[in-house]
Amino acid sequence: MKKLLAMVLTTAMVMALAACGNAAPTGTDASTGESGSSPASTTAGNETTASEDSDMAYVKGKGTLVVGITEFEPMDYQDASGEWIGFDADMAKAFAESLGVDVEFIVIDWDNKVLELNGKTIDCVWNGMTLNAEVMSAMECSNAYCNNAQVVVVPADVADQYQDVDSLSGLNFAVEAGSAGEDEVSALGLNYTAVNAQADTLMEVKAGTSDAAVIDSLMAAAMVGEGTGYADLTYTVGLNSEEYGVGFRKGSDLAAALNDFFAASYADGSMQKCAETYGVQAALIEQ
Repeated sequence: MKKLLAMVLTTAMVMALAACGNAAPTGTDASTGESGSSPASTTAGNETTASEDSDMAYVKGKGTLVVGITEFEPMDYQDASGEWIGFDADMAKAFAESLGVDVEFIVIDWDNKVLELNGKTIDCVWNGMTLNAEVMSAMECSNAYCNNAQVVVVPADVADQYQDVDSLSGLNFAVEAGSAGEDEVSALGLNYTAVNAQADTLMEVKAGTSDAAVIDSLMAAAMVGEGTGYADLTYTVGLNSEEYGVGFRKGSDLAAALNDFFAASYADGSMQKCAETYGVQAALIEQ
């Protein structure tokens, strides 16, 4: 009886495979790209095609790559006309174009980024995201593309009092909920209030409702100090060193496609040119 059942199952599997092999593809072949140069076209020299249940096929099927962001100059922020620009935004636009789809940016609650991703409200998190253990266990992440650090921001007129970690113990900090900055102040046992976005932490310090903030060094360089909207603030202590990556749903084939895109963009110089536009070229990681 067991032998008969095994033969029936084997026959059924063969017939199913044959049917799949003859079916017309429902998605766009991931190996096709403009001028035959799509970064997602090859893996180790072998042609790859998105399967029906892949993220690549899902995004191509709906025709839009939805990118989860927060307002974070110089990575993702709006120009005078309301268009999202920045190093991450511009690279996301170029990646979507390489896939043959449009791009849409959605502002998310950073603390809920994994829920937004898994619920398919967004297709990726592309917003100067630190590649820490929590992120890498919950998402399929790209290769690192930028170096970064968490830095302390204080009013410029008291900056000389806060030049090392030991001097920070009496301060009340503002940090973005779910961020690497929150991780750092929590690990140091410092007092803090979690807010919705890194930009909000600067508002807290400027208003005097928090003594200091911890934000990304790339953001601090763009938004704090002379010639910025926060000319009366400055940054002092660096708390760590870290790297940025892009997060997709766990198991997503879009992560490998983005790695290929990064490599191609670095090789042809377009990634460096984009970085220079937003002043982050020194932080760029070779691909």
